[in-house]
Amino acid sequence: MSLWTVQLLGLQLSLSCCWTLGCQDMEPAPEFNLPGDYLVVGMFSLHSDCVEVRRRPTVTHCDRPNSFNGHGYHHFQAMRFAIEEINNSTALLPNVTLGYELYDVCSESANVYATLRVISLLGACCSKVPGSPSHHSPEAVAVIGPDTTQRAATTASLLSPFLVPLLLEELYKVNFLLHKDTVAFNNKGDPLSGYDIIAWDWNGPNWSFRVIGSSTWYPLRLNINKTKIKWHGKSNQVPMSVCSSDCAEGHQRVIVGFHHCCFECVPCEAGTFLNKSDLHSCWPCGKEEWAPEESQTCFPRTVVFLTWHEPISWVLLAANMLLQLLLAGTAGLFAWHLDTPVVRSAGGRLCFLMIGSLAGGSCGLYGFLGEPTSLACLLRQALFTLGFAIFLSCLTVRSFQLVFIFKFSAKVPTFYHAWVQNHGAGLFVVISSMIQLLICLTWLVAWTPRPSREYHRFPQLVVLDCTQANSPGFLLAFAYNGLLSVSAFTCSYVGKDLPENYNEAKCVTFSLLLNFVSWIAFFTTTSVYQGQYVPAVNVLAAFSSLSSGFGGYFLPKCYVILFRPDLNSTEHFQASIQNYTRRFCST
Repeated sequence: MSLWTVQLLGLQLSLSCCWTLGCQDMEPAPEFNLPGDYLVVGMFSLHSDCVEVRRRPTVTHCDRPNSFNGHGYHHFQAMRFAIEEINNSTALLPNVTLGYELYDVCSESANVYATLRVISLLGACCSKVPGSPSHHSPEAVAVIGPDTTQRAATTASLLSPFLVPLLLEELYKVNFLLHKDTVAFNNKGDPLSGYDIIAWDWNGPNWSFRVIGSSTWYPLRLNINKTKIKWHGKSNQVPMSVCSSDCAEGHQRVIVGFHHCCFECVPCEAGTFLNKSDLHSCWPCGKEEWAPEESQTCFPRTVVFLTWHEPISWVLLAANMLLQLLLAGTAGLFAWHLDTPVVRSAGGRLCFLMIGSLAGGSCGLYGFLGEPTSLACLLRQALFTLGFAIFLSCLTVRSFQLVFIFKFSAKVPTFYHAWVQNHGAGLFVVISSMIQLLICLTWLVAWTPRPSREYHRFPQLVVLDCTQANSPGFLLAFAYNGLLSVSAFTCSYVGKDLPENYNEAKCVTFSLLLNFVSWIAFFTTTSVYQGQYVPAVNVLAAFSSLSSGFGGYFLPKCYVILFRPDLNSTEHFQASIQNYTRRFCST
Protein backbone atom coordinates (compact mmCIF):
# COMPACT_ATOMS: atom_id res chain seq x y z
CA MET A 1 0.00 0.00 0.00
CA SER A 2 1.44 3.40 -1.00
CA LEU A 3 2.04 6.31 1.38
CA TRP A 4 -0.63 8.38 -0.38
CA THR A 5 -3.21 5.59 0.13
CA VAL A 6 -2.35 5.39 3.84
CA GLN A 7 -2.66 9.16 4.14
CA LEU A 8 -5.99 9.15 2.34
CA LEU A 9 -7.37 6.43 4.62
CA GLY A 10 -6.19 8.40 7.64
CA LEU A 11 -7.88 11.53 6.36
CA GLN A 12 -11.15 9.67 5.73
CA LEU A 13 -11.10 8.22 9.23
CA SER A 14 -10.32 11.63 10.68
CA LEU A 15 -13.17 13.27 8.80
CA SER A 16 -15.64 10.53 9.80
CA CYS A 17 -14.63 10.75 13.46
CA CYS A 18 -14.78 14.56 13.31
CA TRP A 19 -18.29 14.39 11.80
CA THR A 20 -19.48 11.85 14.36
CA LEU A 21 -18.24 13.87 17.29
CA GLY A 22 -19.62 17.13 15.89
CA CYS A 23 -16.20 18.83 15.76
CA GLN A 24 -16.53 19.78 19.41
CA ASP A 25 -13.58 21.61 20.95
CA MET A 26 -11.51 19.69 23.47
CA GLU A 27 -8.88 22.11 24.75
CA PRO A 28 -6.70 20.56 27.47
CA ALA A 29 -7.02 21.94 30.94
CA PRO A 30 -4.44 24.68 31.86
CA GLU A 31 -2.59 22.49 34.33
CA PHE A 32 -2.18 19.81 31.61
CA ASN A 33 -0.32 21.83 28.97
CA LEU A 34 2.93 23.75 28.72
CA PRO A 35 4.01 25.90 25.74
CA GLY A 36 7.40 25.32 24.14
CA ASP A 37 9.46 25.29 20.95
CA TYR A 38 8.59 21.65 20.43
CA LEU A 39 5.41 20.03 21.63
CA VAL A 40 5.26 16.52 23.08
CA VAL A 41 1.83 14.92 23.58
CA GLY A 42 1.02 12.45 26.33
CA MET A 43 -2.05 10.20 26.36
CA PHE A 44 -2.78 8.40 29.63
CA SER A 45 -5.85 6.97 31.36
CA LEU A 46 -6.46 9.17 34.39
CA HIS A 47 -9.91 7.63 34.82
CA SER A 48 -11.39 4.20 34.17
CA ASP A 49 -13.68 3.48 31.22
CA CYS A 50 -17.45 3.65 31.55
CA VAL A 51 -18.99 0.14 31.44
CA GLU A 52 -22.61 1.18 30.89
CA VAL A 53 -24.48 -0.04 27.80
CA ARG A 54 -24.56 2.57 25.02
CA ARG A 55 -27.39 2.72 22.54
CA ARG A 56 -25.91 5.50 20.42
CA PRO A 57 -22.37 6.83 19.72
CA THR A 58 -21.49 9.32 22.48
CA VAL A 59 -18.27 10.65 23.96
CA THR A 60 -17.45 9.28 27.40
CA HIS A 61 -16.97 11.93 30.08
CA CYS A 62 -13.79 11.00 31.87
CA ASP A 63 -14.15 13.16 34.99
CA ARG A 64 -16.70 11.00 36.81
CA PRO A 65 -16.95 10.29 40.54
CA ASN A 66 -15.07 7.25 41.83
CA SER A 67 -13.31 6.62 38.50
CA PHE A 68 -9.79 7.89 39.29
CA ASN A 69 -6.96 5.68 37.90
CA GLY A 70 -3.79 5.99 40.00
CA HIS A 71 -1.69 3.98 37.55
CA GLY A 72 -2.34 6.39 34.70
CA TYR A 73 -1.81 9.37 37.01
CA HIS A 74 1.74 8.19 37.79
CA HIS A 75 2.48 7.96 34.04
CA PHE A 76 1.10 11.46 33.76
CA GLN A 77 3.37 12.88 36.43
CA ALA A 78 6.42 10.95 35.17
CA MET A 79 6.17 12.64 31.76
CA ARG A 80 5.72 16.10 33.29
CA PHE A 81 8.71 15.55 35.53
CA ALA A 82 10.92 14.33 32.66
CA ILE A 83 10.11 17.32 30.42
CA GLU A 84 10.60 19.82 33.23
CA GLU A 85 13.93 18.26 34.12
CA ILE A 86 15.06 18.54 30.48
CA ASN A 87 14.00 22.19 30.30
CA ASN A 88 15.77 23.01 33.58
CA SER A 89 19.04 21.46 32.38
CA THR A 90 21.56 23.57 30.45
CA ALA A 91 23.29 20.53 29.00
CA LEU A 92 20.50 18.34 27.64
CA LEU A 93 18.75 20.54 25.02
CA PRO A 94 20.36 23.99 25.15
CA ASN A 95 18.37 26.84 23.61
CA VAL A 96 15.37 24.50 23.14
CA THR A 97 12.24 24.46 25.27
CA LEU A 98 9.97 21.44 25.27
CA GLY A 99 6.25 21.84 25.77
CA TYR A 100 3.59 19.27 26.39
CA GLU A 101 -0.09 18.60 26.16
CA LEU A 102 -1.45 15.84 28.36
CA TYR A 103 -4.77 14.12 27.60
CA ASP A 104 -6.99 11.83 29.62
CA VAL A 105 -7.88 8.90 27.31
CA CYS A 106 -10.21 6.97 29.59
CA SER A 107 -12.13 5.35 26.70
CA GLU A 108 -12.01 4.65 22.97
CA SER A 109 -14.06 7.75 22.17
CA ALA A 110 -11.85 9.96 24.34
CA ASN A 111 -8.78 8.40 22.70
CA VAL A 112 -10.03 9.24 19.19
CA TYR A 113 -11.01 12.73 20.34
CA ALA A 114 -7.55 13.40 21.75
CA THR A 115 -5.85 12.05 18.62
CA LEU A 116 -7.91 14.35 16.41
CA ARG A 117 -6.88 17.25 18.63
CA VAL A 118 -3.23 16.31 18.18
CA ILE A 119 -3.38 16.34 14.37
CA SER A 120 -5.41 19.58 14.19
CA LEU A 121 -3.52 22.67 13.01
CA LEU A 122 -3.99 26.03 14.71
CA GLY A 123 -7.11 24.82 16.48
CA ALA A 124 -8.99 23.86 13.26
CA CYS A 125 -11.55 21.12 13.56
CA CYS A 126 -10.43 18.75 10.82
CA SER A 127 -6.89 18.65 9.38
CA LYS A 128 -5.65 18.19 5.85
CA VAL A 129 -3.23 15.45 4.90
CA PRO A 130 0.11 17.05 3.92
CA GLY A 131 0.64 16.87 0.17
CA SER A 132 4.44 16.73 0.38
CA PRO A 133 5.73 14.82 3.43
CA SER A 134 9.23 16.31 3.06
CA HIS A 135 7.94 19.90 3.60
CA HIS A 136 5.56 19.16 6.47
CA SER A 137 6.35 20.20 10.02
CA PRO A 138 3.70 19.05 12.51
CA GLU A 139 2.89 21.05 15.61
CA ALA A 140 3.34 17.96 17.79
CA VAL A 141 6.73 16.32 17.27
CA ALA A 142 6.10 13.20 19.35
CA VAL A 143 3.31 11.32 21.10
CA ILE A 144 3.74 9.15 24.18
CA GLY A 145 0.98 6.62 24.85
CA PRO A 146 -1.71 5.37 25.02
CA ASP A 147 -0.69 2.55 27.35
CA THR A 148 -2.99 -0.14 25.91
CA THR A 149 -2.39 -2.00 22.64
CA GLN A 150 -5.87 -1.45 21.21
CA ARG A 151 -5.90 2.30 21.75
CA ALA A 152 -2.27 2.66 20.68
CA ALA A 153 -3.12 0.95 17.38
CA THR A 154 -5.99 3.40 16.79
CA THR A 155 -3.75 6.40 17.54
CA ALA A 156 -0.92 5.10 15.33
CA SER A 157 -3.30 4.57 12.39
CA LEU A 158 -4.56 8.15 12.63
CA LEU A 159 -1.17 9.79 13.17
CA SER A 160 0.90 7.91 10.57
CA PRO A 161 -0.30 9.96 7.54
CA PHE A 162 0.64 13.18 9.39
CA LEU A 163 4.24 12.16 10.09
CA VAL A 164 4.02 12.38 13.87
CA PRO A 165 6.81 10.07 15.45
CA LEU A 166 7.39 7.90 19.28
CA LEU A 167 11.33 9.78 18.91
CA LEU A 168 12.90 13.26 18.33
CA GLU A 169 15.79 13.72 15.83
CA GLU A 170 17.78 15.37 18.61
CA LEU A 171 17.56 12.12 20.53
CA TYR A 172 20.58 10.76 18.65
CA LYS A 173 22.71 13.67 20.01
CA VAL A 174 21.79 13.10 23.67
CA ASN A 175 24.76 12.21 25.87
CA PHE A 176 24.74 13.20 29.56
CA LEU A 177 25.32 11.91 33.08
CA LEU A 178 22.38 11.03 35.32
CA HIS A 179 23.30 9.89 38.81
CA LYS A 180 26.76 8.86 37.58
CA ASP A 181 25.26 6.88 34.66
CA THR A 182 25.74 7.90 31.05
CA VAL A 183 22.53 8.38 29.05
CA ALA A 184 23.00 8.02 25.25
CA PHE A 185 21.16 6.45 22.26
CA ASN A 186 22.27 4.68 19.08
CA ASN A 187 21.05 5.42 15.55
CA LYS A 188 17.95 3.29 16.15
CA GLY A 189 16.97 5.20 19.25
CA ASP A 190 17.87 2.38 21.63
CA PRO A 191 19.67 3.35 24.85
CA LEU A 192 23.36 2.52 24.92
CA SER A 193 23.55 2.29 28.70
CA GLY A 194 21.97 -0.42 30.78
CA TYR A 195 18.96 -0.11 33.01
CA ASP A 196 17.55 -1.66 36.15
CA ILE A 197 14.42 -3.79 36.17
CA ILE A 198 12.20 -2.80 39.08
CA ALA A 199 9.04 -4.28 40.56
CA TRP A 200 6.37 -1.99 41.98
CA ASP A 201 4.70 -3.07 45.21
CA TRP A 202 1.24 -1.68 45.88
CA ASN A 203 -0.45 -1.70 49.26
CA GLY A 204 -3.66 0.25 48.83
CA PRO A 205 -2.71 3.87 48.04
CA ASN A 206 0.92 3.32 49.13
CA TRP A 207 3.59 1.91 46.89
CA SER A 208 7.28 1.11 46.80
CA PHE A 209 9.66 -0.54 44.38
CA ARG A 210 12.71 -2.75 44.46
CA VAL A 211 15.33 -3.79 41.91
CA ILE A 212 14.85 -7.38 40.69
CA GLY A 213 17.27 -7.38 37.74
CA SER A 214 19.30 -5.42 35.25
CA SER A 215 20.07 -5.16 31.56
CA THR A 216 23.28 -4.12 29.79
CA TRP A 217 24.04 -3.47 26.12
CA TYR A 218 27.76 -4.08 26.13
CA PRO A 219 27.91 -6.94 26.71
CA LEU A 220 24.29 -7.72 25.85
CA ARG A 221 22.93 -9.32 28.98
CA LEU A 222 19.66 -9.60 30.90
CA ASN A 223 19.75 -10.68 34.56
CA ILE A 224 16.59 -11.29 36.58
CA ASN A 225 16.47 -12.60 40.14
CA LYS A 226 13.25 -14.57 40.15
CA THR A 227 13.34 -15.02 43.91
CA LYS A 228 12.82 -11.27 44.40
CA ILE A 229 9.65 -11.20 42.29
CA LYS A 230 6.52 -11.05 44.39
CA TRP A 231 3.50 -12.33 42.49
CA HIS A 232 0.03 -11.34 43.60
CA GLY A 233 -1.44 -14.76 43.02
CA LYS A 234 -2.17 -17.39 45.62
CA SER A 235 0.99 -18.70 47.35
CA ASN A 236 3.09 -16.40 45.14
CA GLN A 237 2.09 -18.51 42.10
CA VAL A 238 3.36 -17.28 38.74
CA PRO A 239 0.38 -16.17 36.61
CA MET A 240 -0.18 -17.47 33.11
CA SER A 241 1.22 -15.04 30.54
CA VAL A 242 -0.22 -16.36 27.30
CA CYS A 243 -2.87 -15.07 24.95
CA SER A 244 -4.37 -18.54 24.41
CA SER A 245 -4.40 -21.72 26.47
CA ASP A 246 -2.75 -24.86 25.15
CA CYS A 247 -4.80 -26.78 22.60
CA ALA A 248 -6.21 -30.21 23.27
CA GLU A 249 -4.64 -33.24 21.65
CA GLY A 250 -5.05 -33.35 17.89
CA HIS A 251 -5.79 -29.61 17.58
CA GLN A 252 -3.51 -27.37 15.54
CA ARG A 253 -2.69 -23.79 16.48
CA VAL A 254 -3.94 -21.27 13.93
CA ILE A 255 -2.19 -17.94 14.58
CA VAL A 256 -4.53 -15.00 15.18
CA GLY A 257 -2.86 -11.66 14.67
CA PHE A 258 0.90 -11.12 14.79
CA HIS A 259 1.93 -13.05 17.89
CA HIS A 260 2.55 -16.78 18.08
CA CYS A 261 1.08 -16.92 21.57
CA CYS A 262 -2.34 -15.85 20.27
CA PHE A 263 -3.99 -18.67 18.36
CA GLU A 264 -7.17 -20.59 17.84
CA CYS A 265 -7.40 -24.34 18.29
CA VAL A 266 -8.65 -26.11 15.16
CA PRO A 267 -9.11 -29.92 15.18
CA CYS A 268 -7.14 -31.91 12.63
CA GLU A 269 -9.32 -33.39 9.91
CA ALA A 270 -9.65 -37.10 9.29
CA GLY A 271 -6.64 -38.38 7.38
CA THR A 272 -4.29 -35.86 9.02
CA PHE A 273 -2.36 -35.83 12.27
CA LEU A 274 -0.64 -33.31 14.52
CA ASN A 275 3.11 -33.78 14.74
CA LYS A 276 4.35 -32.79 18.20
CA SER A 277 7.36 -31.10 16.62
CA ASP A 278 5.05 -28.71 14.71
CA LEU A 279 1.96 -27.62 16.62
CA HIS A 280 0.82 -25.16 13.96
CA SER A 281 -0.12 -27.50 11.11
CA CYS A 282 -1.76 -30.88 10.59
CA TRP A 283 0.17 -33.23 8.32
CA PRO A 284 -1.48 -35.68 5.92
CA CYS A 285 -1.04 -39.38 6.56
CA GLY A 286 0.72 -41.65 4.11
CA LYS A 287 -1.14 -43.49 1.37
CA GLU A 288 -1.20 -46.73 3.37
CA GLU A 289 -2.20 -44.96 6.61
CA TRP A 290 -5.28 -43.33 8.08
CA ALA A 291 -6.17 -41.19 11.07
CA PRO A 292 -9.46 -40.17 12.70
CA GLU A 293 -10.25 -36.57 13.56
CA GLU A 294 -8.13 -34.93 16.28
CA SER A 295 -5.40 -37.54 15.94
CA GLN A 296 -1.74 -37.21 16.93
CA THR A 297 -0.57 -40.18 14.90
CA CYS A 298 -1.45 -42.24 11.84
CA PHE A 299 -2.42 -45.90 11.84
CA PRO A 300 -1.82 -48.58 9.19
CA ARG A 301 -4.80 -49.21 6.95
CA THR A 302 -6.40 -52.64 6.97
CA VAL A 303 -6.13 -54.46 3.64
CA VAL A 304 -9.46 -56.13 2.83
CA PHE A 305 -10.82 -58.32 0.05
CA LEU A 306 -13.33 -61.15 -0.27
CA THR A 307 -11.31 -64.00 1.26
CA TRP A 308 -12.02 -67.68 0.80
CA HIS A 309 -12.58 -68.38 4.49
CA GLU A 310 -15.37 -65.85 5.10
CA PRO A 311 -18.85 -67.29 5.74
CA ILE A 312 -20.36 -65.49 2.75
CA SER A 313 -17.63 -66.96 0.55
CA TRP A 314 -18.42 -70.44 1.84
CA VAL A 315 -22.12 -70.00 1.03
CA LEU A 316 -21.42 -68.72 -2.49
CA LEU A 317 -18.81 -71.40 -3.10
CA ALA A 318 -21.13 -74.18 -1.94
CA ALA A 319 -24.02 -72.87 -4.06
CA ASN A 320 -21.83 -72.62 -7.16
CA MET A 321 -20.41 -76.11 -6.68
CA LEU A 322 -23.96 -77.45 -6.25
CA LEU A 323 -24.97 -75.77 -9.52
CA GLN A 324 -22.03 -77.38 -11.31
CA LEU A 325 -22.94 -80.80 -9.91
CA LEU A 326 -26.52 -80.35 -11.13
CA LEU A 327 -25.22 -79.34 -14.57
CA ALA A 328 -22.99 -82.41 -14.71
CA GLY A 329 -25.84 -84.66 -13.58
CA THR A 330 -28.21 -83.14 -16.15
CA ALA A 331 -25.65 -83.68 -18.92
CA GLY A 332 -25.34 -87.35 -17.91
CA LEU A 333 -29.13 -87.74 -17.69
CA PHE A 334 -29.65 -86.18 -21.12
CA ALA A 335 -26.91 -88.33 -22.63
CA TRP A 336 -28.59 -91.47 -21.23
CA HIS A 337 -31.99 -90.41 -22.64
CA LEU A 338 -30.71 -88.71 -25.79
CA ASP A 339 -33.21 -90.41 -28.08
CA THR A 340 -36.29 -89.73 -25.97
CA PRO A 341 -38.86 -87.15 -27.10
CA VAL A 342 -38.16 -84.82 -24.13
CA VAL A 343 -34.46 -84.49 -24.93
CA ARG A 344 -35.11 -84.15 -28.67
CA SER A 345 -37.74 -81.46 -28.08
CA ALA A 346 -35.33 -79.62 -25.75
CA GLY A 347 -32.79 -79.29 -28.57
CA GLY A 348 -31.07 -82.67 -28.68
CA ARG A 349 -27.32 -82.28 -28.85
CA LEU A 350 -27.70 -78.48 -28.58
CA CYS A 351 -28.56 -79.07 -24.91
CA PHE A 352 -24.97 -80.10 -24.18
CA LEU A 353 -23.70 -76.77 -25.55
CA MET A 354 -26.18 -74.95 -23.34
CA ILE A 355 -25.14 -76.96 -20.27
CA GLY A 356 -21.46 -76.45 -21.08
CA SER A 357 -21.92 -72.68 -21.47
CA LEU A 358 -23.61 -72.47 -18.07
CA ALA A 359 -20.80 -74.52 -16.51
CA GLY A 360 -18.16 -72.30 -18.12
CA GLY A 361 -19.89 -69.16 -16.85
CA SER A 362 -20.03 -70.60 -13.33
CA CYS A 363 -16.27 -71.30 -13.42
CA GLY A 364 -15.66 -67.57 -13.83
CA LEU A 365 -17.26 -66.94 -10.44
CA TYR A 366 -14.26 -68.42 -8.63
CA GLY A 367 -12.21 -65.42 -9.78
CA PHE A 368 -14.19 -63.16 -7.45
CA LEU A 369 -12.95 -64.98 -4.33
CA GLY A 370 -9.54 -64.43 -2.79
CA GLU A 371 -6.96 -61.72 -3.44
CA PRO A 372 -7.34 -60.36 -6.99
CA THR A 373 -4.71 -61.51 -9.47
CA SER A 374 -4.07 -60.52 -13.07
CA LEU A 375 -5.57 -63.76 -14.43
CA ALA A 376 -8.61 -63.56 -12.15
CA CYS A 377 -9.30 -59.94 -13.16
CA LEU A 378 -9.11 -60.90 -16.84
CA LEU A 379 -11.39 -63.93 -16.72
CA ARG A 380 -13.92 -63.55 -13.95
CA GLN A 381 -16.32 -61.17 -15.70
CA ALA A 382 -15.49 -62.09 -19.29
CA LEU A 383 -15.89 -65.86 -18.76
CA PHE A 384 -19.32 -65.47 -17.20
CA THR A 385 -20.47 -62.94 -19.81
CA LEU A 386 -19.39 -65.11 -22.75
CA GLY A 387 -20.81 -68.34 -21.28
CA PHE A 388 -24.17 -66.77 -20.54
CA ALA A 389 -24.27 -65.23 -24.04
CA ILE A 390 -23.85 -68.70 -25.61
CA PHE A 391 -26.67 -70.05 -23.42
CA LEU A 392 -28.99 -67.19 -24.38
CA SER A 393 -28.14 -67.65 -28.08
CA CYS A 394 -29.08 -71.34 -27.89
CA LEU A 395 -32.26 -70.54 -25.99
CA THR A 396 -33.25 -67.88 -28.54
CA VAL A 397 -32.68 -70.05 -31.60
CA ARG A 398 -34.42 -73.04 -30.04
CA SER A 399 -37.53 -70.97 -29.18
CA PHE A 400 -37.44 -69.42 -32.66
CA GLN A 401 -37.33 -72.82 -34.34
CA LEU A 402 -40.33 -74.13 -32.40
CA VAL A 403 -42.43 -71.07 -33.26
CA PHE A 404 -41.36 -71.21 -36.92
CA ILE A 405 -42.04 -74.95 -37.30
CA PHE A 406 -45.51 -74.84 -35.78
CA LYS A 407 -46.72 -71.51 -37.17
CA PHE A 408 -44.83 -70.47 -40.31
CA SER A 409 -43.20 -73.50 -41.93
CA ALA A 410 -46.29 -74.25 -44.04
CA LYS A 411 -46.66 -70.61 -45.07
CA VAL A 412 -43.04 -70.06 -46.13
CA PRO A 413 -41.71 -73.53 -46.97
CA THR A 414 -38.83 -72.14 -49.01
CA PHE A 415 -37.37 -70.26 -46.06
CA TYR A 416 -37.90 -73.28 -43.80
CA HIS A 417 -36.03 -75.62 -46.15
CA ALA A 418 -33.20 -73.09 -46.53
CA TRP A 419 -32.97 -72.75 -42.76
CA VAL A 420 -32.74 -76.53 -42.30
CA GLN A 421 -30.38 -77.24 -45.20
CA ASN A 422 -27.95 -74.46 -44.23
CA HIS A 423 -27.98 -75.38 -40.54
CA GLY A 424 -29.49 -72.03 -39.59
CA ALA A 425 -29.68 -72.83 -35.88
CA GLY A 426 -25.99 -73.66 -35.57
CA LEU A 427 -25.01 -70.72 -37.77
CA PHE A 428 -26.99 -68.31 -35.56
CA VAL A 429 -25.38 -69.65 -32.37
CA VAL A 430 -21.88 -69.36 -33.86
CA ILE A 431 -22.40 -65.82 -35.17
CA SER A 432 -24.07 -64.60 -31.97
CA SER A 433 -21.35 -66.15 -29.78
CA MET A 434 -18.58 -64.71 -31.98
CA ILE A 435 -20.04 -61.21 -31.62
CA GLN A 436 -19.94 -61.51 -27.84
CA LEU A 437 -16.41 -62.96 -28.04
CA LEU A 438 -15.21 -59.94 -30.05
CA ILE A 439 -16.86 -57.57 -27.56
CA CYS A 440 -15.10 -59.32 -24.66
CA LEU A 441 -11.71 -59.27 -26.43
CA THR A 442 -12.10 -55.55 -27.15
CA TRP A 443 -13.08 -55.01 -23.56
CA LEU A 444 -10.04 -56.87 -22.21
CA VAL A 445 -7.63 -55.06 -24.56
CA ALA A 446 -8.97 -51.51 -24.36
CA TRP A 447 -10.04 -51.52 -20.70
CA THR A 448 -7.82 -54.25 -19.28
CA PRO A 449 -8.91 -55.14 -15.73
CA ARG A 450 -5.93 -55.26 -13.37
CA PRO A 451 -5.50 -55.75 -9.62
CA SER A 452 -5.78 -52.41 -7.82
CA ARG A 453 -5.65 -50.94 -4.33
CA GLU A 454 -8.57 -48.62 -3.64
CA TYR A 455 -7.88 -45.87 -1.07
CA HIS A 456 -10.88 -43.55 -1.42
CA ARG A 457 -13.87 -45.68 -0.49
CA PHE A 458 -13.07 -46.08 3.23
CA PRO A 459 -10.51 -43.97 5.12
CA GLN A 460 -9.26 -46.83 7.30
CA LEU A 461 -9.27 -49.58 4.64
CA VAL A 462 -7.37 -50.52 1.50
CA VAL A 463 -9.83 -52.42 -0.70
CA LEU A 464 -8.24 -54.85 -3.14
CA ASP A 465 -10.24 -55.06 -6.34
CA CYS A 466 -9.91 -55.06 -10.12
CA THR A 467 -9.76 -51.82 -12.07
CA GLN A 468 -12.42 -50.90 -14.61
CA ALA A 469 -15.04 -53.07 -12.91
CA ASN A 470 -17.83 -51.18 -14.69
CA SER A 471 -15.89 -50.10 -17.77
CA PRO A 472 -17.56 -49.30 -21.12
CA GLY A 473 -16.50 -52.74 -22.38
CA PHE A 474 -18.31 -54.49 -19.55
CA LEU A 475 -21.42 -52.36 -20.07
CA LEU A 476 -21.40 -53.14 -23.80
CA ALA A 477 -21.11 -56.89 -23.16
CA PHE A 478 -23.85 -56.68 -20.55
CA ALA A 479 -26.07 -54.75 -22.98
CA TYR A 480 -25.56 -57.43 -25.65
CA ASN A 481 -26.62 -60.14 -23.20
CA GLY A 482 -29.66 -58.01 -22.40
CA LEU A 483 -30.53 -57.91 -26.11
CA LEU A 484 -30.28 -61.71 -26.33
CA SER A 485 -32.48 -62.03 -23.23
CA VAL A 486 -35.16 -59.85 -24.79
CA SER A 487 -34.96 -61.92 -28.01
CA ALA A 488 -35.33 -65.20 -26.12
CA PHE A 489 -38.23 -63.79 -24.11
CA THR A 490 -39.98 -62.56 -27.26
CA CYS A 491 -39.69 -65.90 -29.06
CA SER A 492 -40.90 -67.80 -25.98
CA TYR A 493 -43.85 -65.45 -25.51
CA VAL A 494 -44.92 -65.81 -29.17
CA GLY A 495 -44.96 -69.57 -28.66
CA LYS A 496 -47.12 -69.49 -25.53
CA ASP A 497 -49.94 -71.29 -27.37
CA LEU A 498 -47.77 -74.16 -28.69
CA PRO A 499 -48.44 -77.77 -27.62
CA GLU A 500 -47.99 -78.36 -23.93
CA ASN A 501 -44.82 -80.38 -24.36
CA TYR A 502 -43.25 -77.57 -26.39
CA ASN A 503 -44.70 -74.59 -24.53
CA GLU A 504 -41.97 -73.19 -22.25
CA ALA A 505 -43.15 -69.57 -22.10
CA LYS A 506 -43.84 -69.62 -18.36
CA CYS A 507 -40.55 -71.20 -17.34
CA VAL A 508 -38.41 -69.11 -19.69
CA THR A 509 -40.24 -65.92 -18.75
CA PHE A 510 -39.67 -66.61 -15.05
CA SER A 511 -35.95 -67.36 -15.53
CA LEU A 512 -35.34 -64.26 -17.68
CA LEU A 513 -37.29 -62.08 -15.28
CA LEU A 514 -35.12 -63.30 -12.40
CA ASN A 515 -32.07 -62.53 -14.53
CA PHE A 516 -33.21 -58.91 -15.05
CA VAL A 517 -34.02 -58.41 -11.37
CA SER A 518 -30.62 -59.79 -10.31
CA TRP A 519 -28.65 -57.33 -12.41
CA ILE A 520 -30.86 -54.38 -11.57
CA ALA A 521 -30.23 -55.15 -7.90
CA PHE A 522 -26.48 -55.43 -8.60
CA PHE A 523 -26.17 -52.03 -10.28
CA THR A 524 -28.35 -50.40 -7.64
CA THR A 525 -26.24 -51.83 -4.83
CA THR A 526 -22.89 -50.90 -6.36
CA SER A 527 -24.08 -47.34 -6.99
CA VAL A 528 -24.44 -46.77 -3.22
CA TYR A 529 -21.89 -49.23 -1.83
CA GLN A 530 -18.28 -49.65 -2.91
CA GLY A 531 -16.75 -51.78 -0.21
CA GLN A 532 -15.19 -55.11 0.54
CA TYR A 533 -18.27 -57.15 -0.41
CA VAL A 534 -18.89 -55.76 -3.90
CA PRO A 535 -17.39 -58.97 -5.41
CA ALA A 536 -19.87 -61.00 -3.34
CA VAL A 537 -22.77 -58.95 -4.76
CA ASN A 538 -21.40 -59.55 -8.26
CA VAL A 539 -21.12 -63.31 -7.66
CA LEU A 540 -24.67 -63.40 -6.32
CA ALA A 541 -26.06 -61.59 -9.40
CA ALA A 542 -24.15 -63.85 -11.82
CA PHE A 543 -25.11 -66.99 -9.89
CA SER A 544 -28.78 -65.92 -9.98
CA SER A 545 -28.62 -65.56 -13.76
CA LEU A 546 -27.00 -68.97 -14.26
CA SER A 547 -29.24 -70.83 -11.82
CA SER A 548 -32.41 -69.19 -13.18
CA GLY A 549 -31.42 -70.20 -16.72
CA PHE A 550 -30.75 -73.78 -15.63
CA GLY A 551 -33.83 -74.00 -13.44
CA GLY A 552 -36.21 -72.45 -15.94
CA TYR A 553 -35.14 -74.59 -18.89
CA PHE A 554 -33.65 -77.88 -17.71
CA LEU A 555 -35.30 -78.72 -14.39
CA PRO A 556 -38.81 -79.26 -15.84
CA LYS A 557 -37.36 -81.67 -18.40
CA CYS A 558 -35.35 -83.53 -15.74
CA TYR A 559 -38.53 -83.87 -13.71
CA VAL A 560 -40.39 -85.48 -16.67
CA ILE A 561 -37.51 -87.87 -17.39
CA LEU A 562 -37.13 -89.00 -13.76
CA PHE A 563 -40.64 -88.86 -12.33
CA ARG A 564 -43.11 -88.84 -15.31
CA PRO A 565 -41.81 -91.34 -17.84
CA ASP A 566 -45.37 -91.65 -19.17
CA LEU A 567 -45.06 -88.13 -20.56
CA ASN A 568 -41.71 -88.98 -22.21
CA SER A 569 -43.25 -91.08 -24.95
CA THR A 570 -43.76 -90.64 -28.68
CA GLU A 571 -47.49 -91.28 -28.36
CA HIS A 572 -47.95 -88.49 -25.82
CA PHE A 573 -46.05 -85.98 -27.97
CA GLN A 574 -47.99 -86.97 -31.12
CA ALA A 575 -51.28 -86.58 -29.29
CA SER A 576 -50.28 -83.10 -28.13
CA ILE A 577 -49.31 -82.11 -31.68
CA GLN A 578 -52.61 -83.42 -33.11
CA ASN A 579 -54.64 -81.48 -30.55
CA TYR A 580 -52.72 -78.30 -31.40
CA THR A 581 -53.20 -78.88 -35.14
CA ARG A 582 -56.98 -79.26 -34.76
CA ARG A 583 -57.18 -76.04 -32.71
CA PHE A 584 -54.91 -74.14 -35.12
CA CYS A 585 -56.92 -75.31 -38.19
CA SER A 586 -60.25 -74.42 -36.57
CA THR A 587 -59.11 -70.89 -35.88
